[in-house]
Amino acid sequence: MKTYRLISTAFLLGTVLVGAAQAKTLVYCSEGSPENFTPAINTTGTSFDAARPVYDKLVEFTPGTTQTQPGLAEKTDVSADGLTLTFHLRKGVKFHSGVNGFTPTRDFNADDVLWSFARQSDDKNPWHKVSGGSFDYFSDMGMPDLIDSISKTDDNTVVMKLKQPNAPILANLAMDFATIQSAEYADFLMKKGTPEQFDQLPVGTGPFSFVDYQKDAVIRYKANPDYFGGKPKVDDLVYAITPDASARYAKLKAGECQVMIAPNPADIPAMMKDDTINLIQQAGLNIGYLSMNAQKPPFDKPEVRKAIAMAIDRGAILKEVYQGAGQQAKNPIPPTMWSYDKDAVDIPYDPVAAKAALEKAGVKDLQTDLWWMPVQRPYNPNAKRMAEMMQADLEKVGIHAKLVSYEWGEYRKRAQAGEDQMALLGWTGDNGDPDNFLAVLLGCGKDGKPNGNNIPKWCDAKFQDDVNKAVTLVDQGERTKLYVDAQKIVDAQVPWVNIAHSTVFEPVSKKVTGYKVSPLGSHEFENVDVTE
Repeated sequence: MKTYRLISTAFLLGTVLVGAAQAKTLVYCSEGSPENFTPAINTTGTSFDAARPVYDKLVEFTPGTTQTQPGLAEKTDVSADGLTLTFHLRKGVKFHSGVNGFTPTRDFNADDVLWSFARQSDDKNPWHKVSGGSFDYFSDMGMPDLIDSISKTDDNTVVMKLKQPNAPILANLAMDFATIQSAEYADFLMKKGTPEQFDQLPVGTGPFSFVDYQKDAVIRYKANPDYFGGKPKVDDLVYAITPDASARYAKLKAGECQVMIAPNPADIPAMMKDDTINLIQQAGLNIGYLSMNAQKPPFDKPEVRKAIAMAIDRGAILKEVYQGAGQQAKNPIPPTMWSYDKDAVDIPYDPVAAKAALEKAGVKDLQTDLWWMPVQRPYNPNAKRMAEMMQADLEKVGIHAKLVSYEWGEYRKRAQAGEDQMALLGWTGDNGDPDNFLAVLLGCGKDGKPNGNNIPKWCDAKFQDDVNKAVTLVDQGERTKLYVDAQKIVDAQVPWVNIAHSTVFEPVSKKVTGYKVSPLGSHEFENVDVTE
């Protein structure tokens, strides 16, 4: 008879993890608390990871790749002109039962698909304003301008008509914002008078159903025995929320978790020698950057932004913060991505030239803020230390930076609102397409306003023309030409300082089988098993 030792963290926090004999528990040491459990209203990997066990999408990424495979749609037909997508939905898919007193009376069907997209697209939808009504991903991916209509032919067939062809549309629909939720659960909560619970107590069709969540402590899930892909190999899934990387490593060594995110670079050599750990690594599909708010003088001047880039010793940051685990970035997209501009010339570290450029621009003794992220992310292993090094570099050229930070959810909201002058942030690609970096992170809408994820609040008409046209083309060679041109515009305008493309390390217990590192930064446990 096998039993698994319960994690000490759960006992300390008063969370009882009781399993039957031979029950298997997988514990993931995550780095932060989710903002909620509805991906459509989130933009952070932390929140996406917390929701992924619960939900499915019409299209899914094959684990460990950027290739797509059938999800809730067992088959997708795309018309010859690329304007019509017909989704043939799986039959007999069950929603989770028992969460928040909800028992579904029907299987998943087309109404759930229509509801999930209508909530994001229709500002008159009664659910649009619940939990704040911000659907940045849906907007930043250009979905309002792209989708002409979504309708159902019958309960098992959904037709999406586009206004123009879109090369990465299926990959986009495999992203988290396109998660499908239960229309019946929404009706249940609206009648109950507690619609706000929809985004906090999730009901989906995914491999695991939600059990409970204690903020800053633990999230618990249980295997879904009715999952259309087959019951997961583990019975219980636990996210042990552990912000400190050293504490995560200690738990991994003690067997209190079997998978952890974002190790300290300084711990990598020890992990490599640990015969109880598989240290998986790959070049990250990511970028870490320092944003400069182009709507706040003097950061509205390209020459000032370039001077700041010259003032920062990114080589020293790569050595100390990343411990050499990555490469200095010269472009806004990583070199592992197609269309990367390999001929780009990096901005050199030159504090003398930086100071002279600032003086020429009339900038002297500038007071500014410099925000640093309170969490460790794969693209930035130590934002506070990075900010301290930047602060010292900027002081040498007459820029006096005050370091600022907030709780992670608050940090994101304030940065998206443009409250900062300079802010550290980064990105891990969601779908393997350049559009997901360039258009999402630096794009602007038809109204000339920056996208929600455009933290620098920078807009450029020629850049926008390039990315808008590129997404409508099928030929990758033609798309590459446009994306290379877009990168050259970014390199000249310097809306942010490119810092690094990190190497991603994921330490996993050797008791774990079936785990695959995602190039898209997600953590998924549907096919994972653990042994004694």
